[in-house]
Amino acid sequence: MIQRTNEIRTLQKLLKDFPVVGIIGARQVGKTTLARILSATLSEPVTHFDLENPEDLARLNDPMLALKDIPGLVIIDEIQRYQELFPVLRVLTDKPQKKSHFLILGSASPQLLQQSSESLAGRIIYHELKGLSLEEVGMKNFKKLWLRGGFPRSYLANSLEKSIVWRRSFIQTFLERDIPQLGINIRSITLRRFWTMVAHYHGQLWNASEFSRSFGVADTTVRNYLDLLTSALVIRQLPPWYENLSKRQVKAPKIFIMDSGLLHSLLGIEDLENLESHPKVGASWEGFVIDQLIRITGARNEECYFWGTYAGAELDLLIISGNKRFGFEVKRTVSPSITPSMRNALSDLNLERIDVVHAGENTFQLSDRIRAVSILNLYKDIEPIS
Repeated sequence: MIQRTNEIRTLQKLLKDFPVVGIIGARQVGKTTLARILSATLSEPVTHFDLENPEDLARLNDPMLALKDIPGLVIIDEIQRYQELFPVLRVLTDKPQKKSHFLILGSASPQLLQQSSESLAGRIIYHELKGLSLEEVGMKNFKKLWLRGGFPRSYLANSLEKSIVWRRSFIQTFLERDIPQLGINIRSITLRRFWTMVAHYHGQLWNASEFSRSFGVADTTVRNYLDLLTSALVIRQLPPWYENLSKRQVKAPKIFIMDSGLLHSLLGIEDLENLESHPKVGASWEGFVIDQLIRITGARNEECYFWGTYAGAELDLLIISGNKRFGFEVKRTVSPSITPSMRNALSDLNLERIDVVHAGENTFQLSDRIRAVSILNLYKDIEPIS
């Protein structure tokens, strides 16, 4: 088991500041395990409800009666299965002499868990748990993490074959069981086909018309598919940044499969040799590195963009934090160089700097505000953005 020390530390702090803390993340990303490790670090009583367990569901048949006198931390797992609990949690957290606080675990975005935003506004904070990171597995294992992805059971499987089988099973179970539990009534075969098509467009601009022609449905329908899988935390939409420049700028999001291991399974890539020779190897590398950069910098989703113009200038990742702007380029090469695109981005966007993440071994300056950063030094050379 890999100790997720930073995640535990973050949750301990959030539990001190908020009456309800939500851990959201895709299914099987490690939320339950993290909650159990966290509970072992606390000095207060901990009560755990798993809403996939019929006995726990029966205990919560009358939720107010079941929860009102429990002291300490109450953990409620798979909250999306029983969203009627949110109004009850609001009442309990508003009591003048409340005995408990709550940690809820859910496999969907807060936007999909609508009841929480309606009932617990100002009382809840969400923490998104992603798969294992380079910091957690160690930089020497970055190729293994890139190939298998960050789901703990996929990464930690004792053979590549078992990792492949687990990911295939996850995709099937996610589409056939987990998606319907979120109240989404779309045929699993349709969503499988859509998800696979997104994998082939990984790292490219969203083109609703092209997707809708392939499916024979309206643009709004395929956009709904995209938003649903984004809310289920298996697709990332990286929005475009545009401002008042004398250039035509891209205004469609880029789309990525969130986990590189799932991407490779959807593309039929099984080992590093297949990956290195696949047409999507560059896009896979880009998505993997962008995800690590967002984690390292601590940037919130609403602070992350890409930028592009129809003349060809582009920036893979733009992070806007307060009045500061940081640019990142991802190059799968051992000898990165400055491009006209980078110079355009520096001047047009008024960036603090651009970091070019590359596959070589050394970090070095390319110019005054452009630095080449080795993937091997990522967690040493890239700092959190405050």
